[in-house]
Amino acid sequence: MMKKVFLATIICIVALNTKAQNTSSSYQTALGIKFYPGAVSLKSFIAPNKALEGLGYFYSDGFRLTGLYEIHGNIEGAEGLKWYVGPGAHIAVWNDTWKKENPDRNSGVAIGIDGVLGLDYKFKGAPINMSLDWQPSFNFVGYNYFEGGWGGLAVRYTF
Repeated sequence: MMKKVFLATIICIVALNTKAQNTSSSYQTALGIKFYPGAVSLKSFIAPNKALEGLGYFYSDGFRLTGLYEIHGNIEGAEGLKWYVGPGAHIAVWNDTWKKENPDRNSGVAIGIDGVLGLDYKFKGAPINMSLDWQPSFNFVGYNYFEGGWGGLAVRYTF
């Protein structure tokens, strides 16, 4: 499944390559992949220091969609590097295979809240953005539990 997500992202990047490449140290919108646990990531700034990020995690046993509202701040003396923090929410849907493997979590739906804390870097001279973050979450519908293992390294094409 990760190969399909990667291939779809490459196709989108090639299709978007007809636009002028963003070679400054900032960007408006970026599309790419977040590694571990693996997601398609679309991030767009709605103000100079505020961004929305959508994440789609697709697995053989279901999917999870996450939306984040991120507040960004510059890091003095490091052009292109920003810190960010913010709230979010997610919904996940799991199939019967997942429910059989996790009998203590027999619901096929999980809804919850997320937080995010990370670093975002835009390469000057190239249309590439990278971020590294931690995204703790808490499910309150389906089954209740805290999950501290979300987040990861994202590599995105900027436009």
